[in-house]
Amino acid sequence: MALSQLSLALTKDQAYALVDAVMERDDLAVTASAHEDAETGEWIFEATCLERPELDSFSELARLTLGGDVEFRIEEIDPSVNWVAKSLEGLHPVRAGGFYVYGSHETAPVPGGLTGIRIDAAQAFGTGHHETTTGCLEAIDRALKRRRFTNVIDIGTGTGVLAIAVAKRLKRRVLATDIDPVAVSTTLGNARDNGVERQIVAIEAEGLDHHLIASGAPYDLVIANILAGPLAALAPGMARITQRGATIILSGILNQQAPRVTSAYVGQSMILRSKITRGNWSTLVLEKR
Repeated sequence: MALSQLSLALTKDQAYALVDAVMERDDLAVTASAHEDAETGEWIFEATCLERPELDSFSELARLTLGGDVEFRIEEIDPSVNWVAKSLEGLHPVRAGGFYVYGSHETAPVPGGLTGIRIDAAQAFGTGHHETTTGCLEAIDRALKRRRFTNVIDIGTGTGVLAIAVAKRLKRRVLATDIDPVAVSTTLGNARDNGVERQIVAIEAEGLDHHLIASGAPYDLVIANILAGPLAALAPGMARITQRGATIILSGILNQQAPRVTSAYVGQSMILRSKITRGNWSTLVLEKR
């Protein structure tokens, strides 16, 4: 399969804004990232695309996001290299909500008082570095301090980082679902690496459409870090699979999208208990009446 990489030198804020804009769409790139060039100090936006990228679409999105015209550089890349992993492998550990997310290349011990989660870069979303993931980890930490949950589901699990975080703290079974079979296999591998393979049940499912999701209901903790549109559409289903008093943690939501998602859940007899804002992204914590 032919892959292409599209790149552009920007300021740090511009690079991350463009990453967010690209990742909001599912038709432009396999992945997008931003990093600082060690030699020049410039911040580089990069997007990895199947075949040739749709340059007109990228240029229009950049114009809307950055307020001006830009000139991308495009190059063919070696299809034998896992560029999703390559773009992430140098990231530093992340501390969020009492959790410490790190890669296997880290040799330092997990700091005292933190719950370590080892997640290597892979072809699935969730190494702990994105604001949506850190927001969810903080929300999970707060929720677990208030209550001991007994039936947990993580929808759109990606690498399984959030499911693993809950399993490590609660020592209980967590159902992890994702539409992508690569994410399911990645989650199972990460569960083994973190010693919670007996607590994590990972399945391929679209939304809430799987018999194991239905048979496992009602849930008292639901985590879903996906996108605003699907989250709003899932609101009625979320109401069906949750018990009274359940906590629902939602992310993958741009700040300007938070009112629309909140409204969808309030309409299903849920109350917004708190909102965590990280950069351009919001994490919502709701409770079922």
